[in-house]
Amino acid sequence: MAFASLFTLLDDIASMLDDVALMTKMAAKKTAGVVGDDLALNANQVTGVNADREIPIVWAVAKGSFINKVILIPVALILAVFAPFLIKPLLMIGGAYLCFEGVEKLLHKFLHRDDASHEIASDTLDSEKDKVRGAIRTDFILSAEIIIIALGVVENASLGVKIAALSAIGIGITIVVYGLVGLIVKADDLGFYLIRQTSRIKQWLGRGIIAFMPWFMRALSVVGTLAMFLVGGGIFTHNVAWLHHFQWHNVWLDTLFTLSVGIIIGAIVCAIVLPLVKLFSKKAH
Repeated sequence: MAFASLFTLLDDIASMLDDVALMTKMAAKKTAGVVGDDLALNANQVTGVNADREIPIVWAVAKGSFINKVILIPVALILAVFAPFLIKPLLMIGGAYLCFEGVEKLLHKFLHRDDASHEIASDTLDSEKDKVRGAIRTDFILSAEIIIIALGVVENASLGVKIAALSAIGIGITIVVYGLVGLIVKADDLGFYLIRQTSRIKQWLGRGIIAFMPWFMRALSVVGTLAMFLVGGGIFTHNVAWLHHFQWHNVWLDTLFTLSVGIIIGAIVCAIVLPLVKLFSKKAH
């Protein structure tokens, strides 16, 4: 009897692990697009700092991302059980914040070009903390969407499978995203290391990496900004019924529409929030 009970328990555990693996694989496929945007955004967020501070900043943001997942997974499970009607509005608030950040970034880029060199030079401890906080806030919105999408995939599974699958997705995505971010920001160090080698092929490869990375980082900055609008706008086009009717089932048209929605929402939020920020800052002074 004891052996029979043990084998039954092991069979149940194996069955549960199979379910977790299957659900995790399905959820990973569904969230792949957002993960790509997450990578572009976070790599963009931690650029522009001194080389010796890049990995500490990536590590600080990665720890913040883990904490985000620890908060979001229980909250998502609780909301799914007790208040599922709140999930969409909360996601849309997060989407509006991403669109706002994107428009604010564009405004800052085009209206404060003269301040760019000053910002690079003033890489103080306070600006580093601000950068980390900003990256963690952005990660929170993207993590929320990833968790909600994954929750939709596992909604019919048992509670144990839901917890295990969401945890696997959260941990796996964080490791992959910030591992790749760390590799991206340290690629130039790899280039300099290869240049110092005796092999001409390695030296040529090192020079190629060093020449390529500035262009890559500029492209990543553009992709990161576009990702803010695409993720934020996508939340609205998928959850607002009348916007959802404008889908043409053409990748380029749908992407352009989602991008336009993100920019418009960001502009509206900026038009409301920025004057209020100025008003309150004047009152504070």
